[in-house]
Amino acid sequence: MPESWHRRGTTVLLAHAVMTQVITFVLRPTMSYRAIELDVPAAWLGVLGASFAVAPLLLAIPAGQAADRYGERRMAVSGAVLLTASGVAFLWFGHGIAGLVLACVLLGAGHLGCVIAQQAMVANTTERGGYDAAFGRYTFAASIGQAAGPVLISAFGGGQAIPDTGGIFLLACFLAAALVALSVLLPGGSRTSSQALDGEAGLRSLLRMPGITRALVTSCVVLAAVDITLVYLPALGAERGLASGTVGLLLAVRGVASMASRFFLGRLSRAVGRRRLLIASTTAAALAMVLVPLSWPLWILAALLLVLGFGLGVGQPLTMSWLAESAPPGLRGRAMSLRLVGNRTGQLLIPGAAGLVATGLGAAGVLWVTALGLGWAGVSARRLPIDP
Repeated sequence: MPESWHRRGTTVLLAHAVMTQVITFVLRPTMSYRAIELDVPAAWLGVLGASFAVAPLLLAIPAGQAADRYGERRMAVSGAVLLTASGVAFLWFGHGIAGLVLACVLLGAGHLGCVIAQQAMVANTTERGGYDAAFGRYTFAASIGQAAGPVLISAFGGGQAIPDTGGIFLLACFLAAALVALSVLLPGGSRTSSQALDGEAGLRSLLRMPGITRALVTSCVVLAAVDITLVYLPALGAERGLASGTVGLLLAVRGVASMASRFFLGRLSRAVGRRRLLIASTTAAALAMVLVPLSWPLWILAALLLVLGFGLGVGQPLTMSWLAESAPPGLRGRAMSLRLVGNRTGQLLIPGAAGLVATGLGAAGVLWVTALGLGWAGVSARRLPIDP
């Protein structure tokens, strides 16, 4: 593959990742605003949020198999088409709870297709030894999209409590249509169905590979810790009397630190070693999360969030690269789908379990229980193979 063609394909892939996350992080909050406009009961907001996770839990493994069998570009086009259908559904059917749920399921399915295609493409087009840097760039691009999406909402909000949801849905339709065109420009990818193991045999062979299960568990715990931080840091701030703007700034510090760790991931991994970096980053994040609930001056709290964000930012791309190197060609789409199923399961179960264990201790207790999980993941990572 000519170097110039490879760079062009990488640029298109990273742009695809940014736009996918922009669309998703525009539509999900706007969906909540539309539900508030419709006076939807609070319990149904939880149903809407859960409906986004339905597709990844039910369809991730088949999506990974499809990416392996038919190629990543076809999967990306399918995902982009579903994202477009989601925007149209929000626009035309989003005037009732049933329409919102339908549109959100389509959004989850479209996001799943695009993400599986992107991750499988990174895994299949990167040379051995370059996975850490490649997945670091990929997750950095995704972080940019996640940060940029909510900014677009503010452009339609003005000084209102609820933005112009119809205008945002229309904008998302145009962005998703552009994503379809961008998907067609992606590299053709690989089709390895003739050599790949199919169905349960392929999944069993993946799970038997050294380090796969531990990498999946580590990824699950780290992502759940990110979600818990986003939910419970504002709750902790309210308990301690911190202004919402201050909490927002602390969350921004965490987010920027995660982006920085991903941007420099390739260099860090070469300098420290992948396993050592994963152990150190996860353990440092656990220690920072233990200390965050204590009473500190604001500057120390910001420093702790910096460490926490940096540590949590490393876990996702490193486990992606571990899976990519461990899985043989023809099974990498399924390896990424297994990771996504584990992540979504952790997002559903771990926060609730942490809350039950820490009953009576408030937000601080949830953060401490989560820190214990992170510490366990860091210790468990010592048994990962140094080089898959």
